[in-house]
Amino acid sequence: MPAKKQITKQTILNSAYELVRRGGVDALNMRAVADMCKCSTQPIYLSFRGADELRAAVLQKTCETFDAFIEREISAGKYPEYKAVGMGYIRFAVEEPELFKFLFMRKRESEEGFEKNSFDKSTFLIMKNYGLYKDDAFKLHAEMWIFVHGIATMFATGYLDWDWDTVSDMVTDVYQGLMWRRKQGEHNDNKH
Repeated sequence: MPAKKQITKQTILNSAYELVRRGGVDALNMRAVADMCKCSTQPIYLSFRGADELRAAVLQKTCETFDAFIEREISAGKYPEYKAVGMGYIRFAVEEPELFKFLFMRKRESEEGFEKNSFDKSTFLIMKNYGLYKDDAFKLHAEMWIFVHGIATMFATGYLDWDWDTVSDMVTDVYQGLMWRRKQGEHNDNKH
């Protein structure tokens, strides 16, 4: 009979996730995961084909954590649904800075499925709740995302420590300015 596997794949994944959560993506390596699991690297290689597969699994778990932040912010009902998405994004950066950096501050060759799906959902929210056509909703969301991402990045890197009401007011101000511009554009299509 083969030996019973003592360290589960889920235990390995949870340990790797915690390493990234606490120390950032640079803390993730097979030896560190083995040390955290109190085992050799062999069980890790039995569960994952290599560091890239483990890293991809940690990235997926991080995406799930991020989605939970967004859903929690929407469910709280404190903000309109679209604003709750932006505030959840910033809250994720505040409460989980290393996971935020891992998910949103890394080099990539192209847009990933998670990001496209997230962007599409937000664009749809704007179309549904604010009556904009797809192109305008997409552009509005892109502009809002750049602003919200900037605030979130400054929190995640320790550059900012503003109170939550200030952040909320700023997000509202930028959103209202961008919506005003869209509405003005309806009346002044030929003006720059």
